Amino acid sequence: QVQLVESGGGLVQAGGSLRLSCAASGRTFSSYSMAWFRQAPGKEREFVAAIRWSGGSTYYADSVKGRFTISRDNAKNTVYLQMNSLKPEDTAVYYCSRKDSSGSYTSPNGYNYWGQGTQVTVSS
Repeated sequence: QVQLVESGGGLVQAGGSLRLSCAASGRTFSSYSMAWFRQAPGKEREFVAAIRWSGGSTYYADSVKGRFTISRDNAKNTVYLQMNSLKPEDTAVYYCSRKDSSGSYTSPNGYNYWGQGTQVTVSS
């Protein structure tokens, strides 16, 4: 059974930074691409960033490009999301997920395993 546990969320002022972590159980972490999604109250879950299994390729939503950086440490079974220049519109619950099928990185449909989420609140 795969478990994903996020941490690092919190309350930060606009312009500040946070680093989210997602620790994964299991011995096959390095075989899978990973992603971060977020969901604000009353809105659908949306793609934030993804990273291929090797870490060689990354993908970002236009809304976070240039501000957020996704990375991974396969030796530690952990994926990270460094968030800089945070804006109030970044406020959401952030979820870590594992990509289990081919196809678009931006659709949540290709991801079968999800963490419990971590709240990020950006005050203006």
